Amino acid sequence: MKKHIYLLALGALLSATSCSSDYLDVNSTQTASKETIFENTDNVKYAVNGLARLMTMQYIGTQGFSGEGTVKSYYGNSSGNDSQKSNYTSWAPLFNSTMLEINDKAYDYFPWFYYYKLICNANAIVNKVDDVKGLTTDKEFLKAQALVFRAYSYSMLLQFYSHRWMDSNGGNDRGVVLRLNETNDPLPCSTMAKCYQQIYDDLDQSITLFGKSGKKRDAGCNYLPDLSVAYAVYARAAINREDWETAYKYAQLARKDYPLMSNSEYKDGGFNTPNTEWIWSVYSSESETLAYYQYFAYEGSNSSSTRARTNPAAISKELYEQIPQRDIRKDMFLNPGTDSYDQATGKAGTSLAARARTDYGSKLYSSSNIYAYMQFKTQCKAQPGVGELNLFRAAEMYLIEAEACCHLDKDKEAQALLVQLNRDSGRNSEYTCTKTGNELLEEIRLYNRIELWGEGHDWFNYKRWGLPIIRHTAAQGGSFHSAFAITLNPSDANQWTWVIPAKETDYNPLIK
Repeated sequence: MKKHIYLLALGALLSATSCSSDYLDVNSTQTASKETIFENTDNVKYAVNGLARLMTMQYIGTQGFSGEGTVKSYYGNSSGNDSQKSNYTSWAPLFNSTMLEINDKAYDYFPWFYYYKLICNANAIVNKVDDVKGLTTDKEFLKAQALVFRAYSYSMLLQFYSHRWMDSNGGNDRGVVLRLNETNDPLPCSTMAKCYQQIYDDLDQSITLFGKSGKKRDAGCNYLPDLSVAYAVYARAAINREDWETAYKYAQLARKDYPLMSNSEYKDGGFNTPNTEWIWSVYSSESETLAYYQYFAYEGSNSSSTRARTNPAAISKELYEQIPQRDIRKDMFLNPGTDSYDQATGKAGTSLAARARTDYGSKLYSSSNIYAYMQFKTQCKAQPGVGELNLFRAAEMYLIEAEACCHLDKDKEAQALLVQLNRDSGRNSEYTCTKTGNELLEEIRLYNRIELWGEGHDWFNYKRWGLPIIRHTAAQGGSFHSAFAITLNPSDANQWTWVIPAKETDYNPLIK
């Protein structure tokens, strides 16, 4: 790896200014020295905003690589069990996980590059903010925010580049490189256990600092971390580590002040604009747009972009058929019913296409291709890809808490959590749950797949669950194009572990 990979992007950090409409000025050419940035807390606030800015930027000179949106779309959704980009067969090698052991491809390199860029910039804030001019409470709050960014980034790196916890030899298998300062000296990988301990330590410190500061993020700044975000990152890291008690504790704390969204919100705008349920998100606006590089230009059913219009995202028929008939989430997808469609590609026939435009016209672009089971959950707010992207919302915390309960022999609590998520929220007024043991765990996993479909969790969840991805063609009872119809077993593809990129190992001889 060339040394610039780990160098600070402090000029980019200062291009972010506030929560106003000009917050992420992608056209800014401002640069600033570290001395200027770490002169006072006002400047450090800009730097923390800059960490949020790094989550939605074009990277490595390629259209599709745009921070969190890429992580969700390419790696979380299309590589998983329950979603496909209709007829987008040229990308089958990525979506079928055949590239995980090739260390010189951009798909292997991008997550490593992106998350270490976040970590490197967060390190500068963590290590320097104590000495800047300003109120102690401001410094505590800013340091806590930077620690959350760092912990989140390490938790994501582990999901990409390390084995699932159940296969990690008690955490003794290789983790990733723990870089906690601003140098780019070669370092070996730490064990997974040590990496998770660092994540926990960062989050423990951030929780303490948030409490001491007495501060909260400003209204309208959902893209910045606060105490609830620290809890949510903790809950997800803990569930990945199979630390059930910790996941149970922090999922409950994270969702406490975030009531589930209404049915009307769920059906219209619930996935491109922060609402009561959103804990943390990625910023977007018409004045600060990545145009065709953004998540919604790939996933939005109403986007004008070629990729969204030509190859809309669709749910697996087999998952769709498991959604109860009266569940509002079933309405988010195009049910072909008795209308015909091409069984090989999924492309709609004349009557199905006409019905889609009648039933979902406001959620479709005028020239979009229509496919059976295509999604209408995600739409852009403005063309071609403007939309805020949720990273954590309360529904995920209910599901994490319920899954942890299953492993802690708290079946009644887990049942109650599913009822709260599904019946009491109004998503399915007829929902009940009396299942126990393994059947209850399977129910939680099913509703994780239904509730969080298309939000970037699919591949990551299947990996941590240690379950095979099994995609069927129409002839086999499914709906996947034959190019995507694979079985990926937990032991395959290096146990679903992306290899450390050559750009790192070529520079860093301490990684074997």
